[in-house]
Amino acid sequence: MEKEEPIEGAIKVKLLFFGPLAEKLNQRSIELSLLYGTTINQIIERFDLKSMVSDGLVVALDGDIGVDFDTEVHDSSEIAFLPPVSGG
Repeated sequence: MEKEEPIEGAIKVKLLFFGPLAEKLNQRSIELSLLYGTTINQIIERFDLKSMVSDGLVVALDGDIGVDFDTEVHDSSEIAFLPPVSGG
């Protein structure tokens, strides 16, 4: 079996989804190849999560919770999408 040649300028990241997000996407994690310079906001748009942002979606990048959505992701980054917490 031949090895796939890496795409120049591509990075590989891991996305983690929790709670209703995991249910909506029917998976808890995805490994994804993206172009260098991709931002968290572009990932949010790609997975149609804008409505969850207005409801309080929080993103953690490599364990750093609450990062700015304009932050660029890097090769081997782990991006966790945390749904808003509700309770009484």
